[in-house]
Amino acid sequence: MKVLIINIKELIQVRDIGILKVSGKEMNELPTIKNAYLLIEDDLIADYGEMKNCPSIKVDSTIDSKGKMVLPTWCDSHTHIVYAGNREQEFVDRINGMTYEEIANRGGGILNSATKLKETSEEELYNQSKNRLEQVMKMGTGAVEIKSGYGLTVEGELKMLRVIQKLKSNYPIEIKATFLGAHAFPKEYKENHQGYIDSIINEMLPAISNEKIADFIDVFCESGYFSVSETEQIMEAGNKFGLKSKIHVNQFNAIGGVNAAVKNNALSVDHLEIMNNDDIEILKNTDTMPVALPTCSYFLGIPYAPARKMIEAGLSLALASDFNPGSSPSGNMNFVVATACIKMKMTPEEAINAATINGAYAMDISKTHGSITIGKKANIIITKPLNSIYELPYAFGSNLIDTVIIEGEIVK
Repeated sequence: MKVLIINIKELIQVRDIGILKVSGKEMNELPTIKNAYLLIEDDLIADYGEMKNCPSIKVDSTIDSKGKMVLPTWCDSHTHIVYAGNREQEFVDRINGMTYEEIANRGGGILNSATKLKETSEEELYNQSKNRLEQVMKMGTGAVEIKSGYGLTVEGELKMLRVIQKLKSNYPIEIKATFLGAHAFPKEYKENHQGYIDSIINEMLPAISNEKIADFIDVFCESGYFSVSETEQIMEAGNKFGLKSKIHVNQFNAIGGVNAAVKNNALSVDHLEIMNNDDIEILKNTDTMPVALPTCSYFLGIPYAPARKMIEAGLSLALASDFNPGSSPSGNMNFVVATACIKMKMTPEEAINAATINGAYAMDISKTHGSITIGKKANIIITKPLNSIYELPYAFGSNLIDTVIIEGEIVK
């Protein structure tokens, strides 16, 4: 199957195969080709260039994109799409003055979602989750990481990870599964942290490894959740089972989680709303990708990750949605990019890099996703007619996507 896209006003994020992420000043560079064509063969990008060099070949279909932009689909490296029900009452509670921590302390938050998940069958959990996945695909997400973490028991965590695998099998989108059993301590382990950690290490991890249903391991390293030493214990156990770490750190407090993650060769550190100078120094010249979640900050009314400070220090930065029922009930990566520009003062070039090539790196898929590169997956957004690429974050409330192609297939 060959598809030729012609008369592209501007082809965005054109990269050499060897570029897996961008950092510092490079984040403000977004290579493009004006008046371009793009050739797709089956599920891969086969060729691209200026229209004057467009090949005269027989194709199965031609898409005329006059006035439109083409860019790679978003790579959303941090989500909790698989969950049961919602937490809309907690949304109202926050409006009425309760904090996220206060809601959690009364049994809300993650424990609320865990209760709902226990009451929901695997089939119903799948049906709810596939609707969310279809929604984000239509909005331009072409690769997504999905975490467990609302089970908090062997059976609950396995249920979530099996649903993620079923989504992976049934949809033409790259999905990475992350085991987040260390999301919170169940009520029965509130005074016995080591007992729950032992369950994660000695029961959950062997069962997950046996079924081969996770790619990464995650821990919520935060005051009132998992301490730095507890986080390190779990990361080390995950490494023994072949699971790279992607760690929640510095959402409300900086307690040393960044250093622990880097020491354990974590693929990414996510949230980073509270960053000190030491954390930034620790991340320099490492392979660990910082990931910001601006719509979580937007929804909870908490500080935004200091993107300018990190980029100006020479760091890489990725953007993700944190799609979850409690602190970011949206997987709209277009709004994530716009919020990063509006609230975090990232340039559109930086934000697009952060949501494509760097997002792919934070999922360990930047060899196959995240840029317009020959041989990479044909994951493409075709916009509506635009004045410039700046219009995407500028017109933050408008749907400016015309067509989404994932692995060579138009998303219906």
